Amino acid sequence: MVPVAPGIAAWGLMTGVAMVKSGMSLFEATLMAVVVFAGSSQLAAVPLIVAGAPMWVILATAFCVNLRFVVFSAHLRPYFMHQRLLRRLASGYFTADLSYVLFTQRYPQPADKADAQALLAQEAYLAGNCAVNWGSWVGASLLGIALANAIPPHWGLGFAGILALLGILCSLANTRMRLVSAGIAGAAAVAAFALPLKLNILVAIAAAVAVCMLLEKPPAPAVPGGAAP
Repeated sequence: MVPVAPGIAAWGLMTGVAMVKSGMSLFEATLMAVVVFAGSSQLAAVPLIVAGAPMWVILATAFCVNLRFVVFSAHLRPYFMHQRLLRRLASGYFTADLSYVLFTQRYPQPADKADAQALLAQEAYLAGNCAVNWGSWVGASLLGIALANAIPPHWGLGFAGILALLGILCSLANTRMRLVSAGIAGAAAVAAFALPLKLNILVAIAAAVAVCMLLEKPPAPAVPGGAAP
């Protein structure tokens, strides 16, 4: 997580600046940085707060932007069902995009429930990545809040976070199906960009999943007796 932490920190810094520039009080901006801990939904909600949008619109927007974490949590469920509820909730709260990606790269399959050492290794790896990610994001956000009047938004430091995500994306696009998935999602997100509430993100996810499910070949059925199908 350390190599991409500077990009996350730059993104968090500009998010802190944006919250203060939007008119949020110091207390509100600090509370949002520490409690919400979701850069894309924070940046999506800030303009709506400035515009005086109804609360349900702000919450619906943040909900739609963060729906990808439902996919993440469904994937991670087999890894952490041996934990107690509070620990699973904590793992879900602190797991973000990059910590999820790095964890699933390191551990493509959950450890055997009977192997306590392997389970501990998985938990330790995720906890370490989450700690670095949380510290770089929240620490930089608080710094941005404190220095909001000294850092001009036109510096564009938030783009560093996008570059960090692109780097991870490129490292994952190592099969033809993943390349197709990325291409379909990108094209759908751009085509549906005009939709309200950042719904183009959901359109991109749905389109990529649907196309890849159609293209993916199911495994050949097993034949009794070991004969060739």
